[in-house]
Amino acid sequence: MIHMLTIYRRHLKSCPHVREGRDYRRCKCPIHVEGTLEGISIRKALDTTNWQRATEIIREWEANGMPVADTPTSPPTISEACERFKADAAARKLKPSTLKKYRVLTDQFTIFCEHAGPRYLSQLTLADVEKFRESWRDQNIAARKKLERLKAMYRFFANHGWTQNLAQSLRPPVTEDPPTLPFTKDETARIMAAVPLVPCAGIGTQNELAALVLLLRYSGLRFGDAVQLHESRLSGNHLLLYTAKTRVPVFIPLPEFVAHRLDLVKRSNGYFFATGNATAETDCSNWRRRFRKLFRLADVPDGHPHRFRDTFAVGMLQADVTLEQLSILLGHRSIRVTEKHYAPWVKSRQEQLERAVMLAHAHEDHAIFKQRELAQ
Repeated sequence: MIHMLTIYRRHLKSCPHVREGRDYRRCKCPIHVEGTLEGISIRKALDTTNWQRATEIIREWEANGMPVADTPTSPPTISEACERFKADAAARKLKPSTLKKYRVLTDQFTIFCEHAGPRYLSQLTLADVEKFRESWRDQNIAARKKLERLKAMYRFFANHGWTQNLAQSLRPPVTEDPPTLPFTKDETARIMAAVPLVPCAGIGTQNELAALVLLLRYSGLRFGDAVQLHESRLSGNHLLLYTAKTRVPVFIPLPEFVAHRLDLVKRSNGYFFATGNATAETDCSNWRRRFRKLFRLADVPDGHPHRFRDTFAVGMLQADVTLEQLSILLGHRSIRVTEKHYAPWVKSRQEQLERAVMLAHAHEDHAIFKQRELAQ
């Protein structure tokens, strides 16, 4: 039987010859082998950096066969590897919305590979992965997030030794973060005035919509957390900001009229806005449709539920709440996220900038220019 085994150095990232690839052997990087032996596909590390020792190992395998302990098991197919990845994500207890995004990604990846031809991950090249990304319809931030999920999937594959992490070298798309756009007082007034005009089925739906609008405005909750709010998170008019992303508990007081609105719409299941008969994703989708109608009737064409969160944040900063405090209220994992979106609205920073500019204007050169202007 014909044996086809090739040994090569798998250069470390720190190796100065990493760009020269397999052709360069005069370094101390680990040696790997790939090929077929007795009809079995092999691709593994030889646990040595000595080229002579690696050659001896291969000759011994070709003469006497591979030791049982070193005999590789058949690698999973691309479809099987994707199923393993989804099972791992589910075992990590990720949010249902995150699991759905991973399902969409793996399904698209599997279908792409079926059309491209490769059956195993090791048969894919970097060009194949690039073509897969080119097939996406996602744009801007959605494309950036999807690339992050692709890299996470490939890290899982690489950690299991099924393939190299081909997605690691993919550069993220250039995106522009959407500006922070709090609602103006006039827009807020129009939104509340349009609540009774929203055609919704069910008794008290307009009251629920008004309560949800007020909750979003005065709590800063993410939309999904607000829709899934349960009475256990309210103690009088104090709200427990236990956000799904950070799991950090913080209590804040709500205005009395907001707490009263919530009390009026509380359901028998303990929730205020969730039906209890559908998934969280379905409840959020239904409420988003109502908000689209609301913004259209209020003549706020660029309205979005997340802007209530921006309105809350900017209101806090204008009341001299610090960025550190706001970061806790918004449930951000890092203050850098808060600074990225809301630093321009920090009142104290703006005042400091204005004082610095005025001091600069008082410089002697400025006085000279002012005298010349008056002389003319």
